[in-house]
Amino acid sequence: MTVKSWMYAVLEAVQGEMRDDPAMTWIFELTPPVASNPGMPVINLETEFGRRRVVNTGIDENWMVSAVIGAGLAGSRSATYIPYQGAGMPFQVIQNHAGKLRHMTGGKASLPVVFVIEMTGQTPGFAGQHSDYEVDATYMHIPGVRTVVPSTPYDAKGMMVAALRSPDPVVYLYPAGLRMLSEEVPDEQYEVPLDKAAVRFEGSDLTLVGSGGGMPDVLAAAARLRDAGMSVEVIDLRVLKQMDTETLVTSVAKTRRLLAVDQGYYTLGPAAEVVARCAENVDGARFRRIAFPDAPPPASPEMFNWMRPTADRIVAAAQAMV
Repeated sequence: MTVKSWMYAVLEAVQGEMRDDPAMTWIFELTPPVASNPGMPVINLETEFGRRRVVNTGIDENWMVSAVIGAGLAGSRSATYIPYQGAGMPFQVIQNHAGKLRHMTGGKASLPVVFVIEMTGQTPGFAGQHSDYEVDATYMHIPGVRTVVPSTPYDAKGMMVAALRSPDPVVYLYPAGLRMLSEEVPDEQYEVPLDKAAVRFEGSDLTLVGSGGGMPDVLAAAARLRDAGMSVEVIDLRVLKQMDTETLVTSVAKTRRLLAVDQGYYTLGPAAEVVARCAENVDGARFRRIAFPDAPPPASPEMFNWMRPTADRIVAAAQAMV
């Protein structure tokens, strides 16, 4: 295996699938599908596959998601990359068409399409219109669409391969703050399941749950808690829909305490869903969630980070529960 960055791992997955399937297309705006990695050849999808298969559009997310849905209905695998949150018009098309067409046709229509949506929310330094919120809660609300949010380069590649091979539409959320994260990633194609959470550490005192861009703070907090003698079980959701309820419930039934961490707003985020599912299935446990407050973030990075569920806040909340 080779140490690879997040973006290199993702594009390597796409490159491998496009080499195997001459009908597969990639549609993008603003951000060319190019990645480099020390000691590895540069990946440039547009140069390798040409502009008929790697299409650079104008800034029109509505057209982009509609085009890949049409390609999927016609029998071609297709993916589109939408930078800078991708809410608004893309959500309407994905919700009203991608999420419903397989059901409306009784499963006869196949939709092997992937919507790669960059999440810049809760990242200091972006303009207010691009860092006001995370879109994970928005897309995990849509029935008929799988919604995933990997947090490691290994999962990023494996889940991209699985998403591109799925007959169901997949919203693939990519946290911008993890862009340069690197780790060992296999060179060959492989799949990571689109319906399983990952238990990063096992423990018995507290279940600590996070996802996506929040995982670095979750893991940093867990390391500090474990050094202090607390047995912490850490779960990386990875999949928001369909959420792996079984893994969550099994853990909370053991630890009797759940702390769910959410980088998005406090109300109706993934953490709220985690707490609700566990509370429905585990009697007598203690539950708590921490998230970004229900308030627009300030421009100042210092104040922005003061509002985020940082490792310090996670440690304090965990110690208060145990």
